[in-house]
Amino acid sequence: MEIRAYRESDISQLISLFYETVHSVNKQDYSQEQLDAWAPKEEKSLKLNTWSTSLRQNITYVAELKGYIVGFSDMTLEGHLDRLYVHKDFQGQGVASALVNKLELKARELGLHEMDTEASITAKPFFERQGYQLLMKQSVERKGVLLINYRMSKKLI
Repeated sequence: MEIRAYRESDISQLISLFYETVHSVNKQDYSQEQLDAWAPKEEKSLKLNTWSTSLRQNITYVAELKGYIVGFSDMTLEGHLDRLYVHKDFQGQGVASALVNKLELKARELGLHEMDTEASITAKPFFERQGYQLLMKQSVERKGVLLINYRMSKKLI
């Protein structure tokens, strides 16, 4: 597996991976109504524009295996880990850990002392294993639907 910098040509694959992951992996912790609010299929074209801009502005890495994108993650220059998604068929194979490790290394290079994220119910145990501490449970609203997630942070040594 190779972890590489995001390229503009990756955008369509990343958006598809996001929708597939949310609607298959996260269904164990969220209702169909919540999944549809989180990742509404009708917003795919809108996401092409908004994500293209934010992924380019953020520090974004892609995990690739034999030419196939199996995951991606990004963080702001301030150390907020924004997105972390791993293809449904590559869960539990170290993809997320490799992506987070790469972002944490970059954060240290930037002189940051802490990273934070908003982890889904599904992702919370992963982030705890990575050394992130729970700050608070919160409800976020998407399209009038409440979703539970967790604000978490990690001190970088």
